[in-house]
Amino acid sequence: MPARKPRKLPSADLRLRYKLFLEIGTLITLLLLILAFKINLEAKSDFNIPIQGQEVVQMEEIIQTNQEQKPPPPPRPPVPVEVPDDEVFEDVELDLDVFMDIDEPLDIPPPPPAEEVEEEPEAEIFFVVEEMPELIGGLRELQQKIEYPQMAKMAGVEGRVTVQFVVDEDGSVTDAIVLKGIGAGCDEEALRAVLSSKFKPGKQRGKPVKVKMSLPVTFKLR
Repeated sequence: MPARKPRKLPSADLRLRYKLFLEIGTLITLLLLILAFKINLEAKSDFNIPIQGQEVVQMEEIIQTNQEQKPPPPPRPPVPVEVPDDEVFEDVELDLDVFMDIDEPLDIPPPPPAEEVEEEPEAEIFFVVEEMPELIGGLRELQQKIEYPQMAKMAGVEGRVTVQFVVDEDGSVTDAIVLKGIGAGCDEEALRAVLSSKFKPGKQRGKPVKVKMSLPVTFKLR
């Protein structure tokens, strides 16, 4: 059997020289890069754009000045003028004649307002206190003061008159009124008898006070 011939010659086989070609290509590439960096590729151009500088504004510091107000100068003292002793002063005539019209109303200023007198507050009137007023002499003495009215005797009027009144701090009777009367002069006689009576004043917390109370006055014919 004849020997088999190789497909490619060793001189035509590129795989054998692949490494060599690769190294040579890499070296050539590096040389080209080095030359490219060394060559000045900047283009020369005469076209220049002038750039105007920005105007600088300088701020000056303003110093505020204080205006001193000077006080006005004092007035000059008057210059004394000597009066000679032989100078004669002229007499000045004064017109003292005053004409007064009696019919003309006089302009008299109004009198000053009278001072207001502060009124003292009225004392409180009690209806019930710790110590009620006591009639001095009792109801028997009050009945003895009664004078039976002649009209009531003639008309045969009898009954009871109820009188309401206020006992002051000193025991006197004020503001007496008839709550229930029988007429024929008996009401007025009952008021007179009560007003002429004297009481022992009532007390609240140990202090005399005004007390309003009422009493019956009996009218009966014998």
